[in-house]
Amino acid sequence: MDGGAFGAGKAGGAFDPHAFIRQPQTLLRFVSWLFSIVVFGSIVNEGYVNRLEETQEHCIFNRNRNACNYGITVGVLAFLSCLLYLALDAYFPQISSVKDRKKAVLSDIGVSAFWAFLWFVGFCFLTNQWQASKEEDNPLNEGADAARAAITFSFFSIFTWGSLTFLAFRRLREITFQEEYNTLFPNSPSLLP
Repeated sequence: MDGGAFGAGKAGGAFDPHAFIRQPQTLLRFVSWLFSIVVFGSIVNEGYVNRLEETQEHCIFNRNRNACNYGITVGVLAFLSCLLYLALDAYFPQISSVKDRKKAVLSDIGVSAFWAFLWFVGFCFLTNQWQASKEEDNPLNEGADAARAAITFSFFSIFTWGSLTFLAFRRLREITFQEEYNTLFPNSPSLLP
């Protein structure tokens, strides 16, 4: 958004969808949202296979149900987290309290860093279990592309959530600078128009 207080537009201003969509954190959240859909969707859709002589399906990742459950859980929760923080990003210009803005940005830092870590763990776990998978467990190689897609997009998610953490740190720095400026010069106009 164009100039605003504490890293956002003027508090109480009208919502501008065009400016909202052009923000880097909004674009990264949409990309992270899409990546989470790919991860949990590919595991749910093709992540369970069975041998010809069996009726019970097993996880494609080394027949380890925990690997599939982890990928699905992290994917779904990251999907919901993206939606929540997209809503917060849309509402952020309406927040007039510096303390509330700071809390929102601090929660964004914590949540984004946490998700980057969870995606790193998920990437390592899924990759390890995929490498340990035996060919006789899946002789027709069913679901291999879905497993590779889940692993690949888990890897990409590490960087999108890490970038969201970086952008939140940058936003926090802007808020902190403005807060300190207002403390030192209480009667002066805001630095950001």
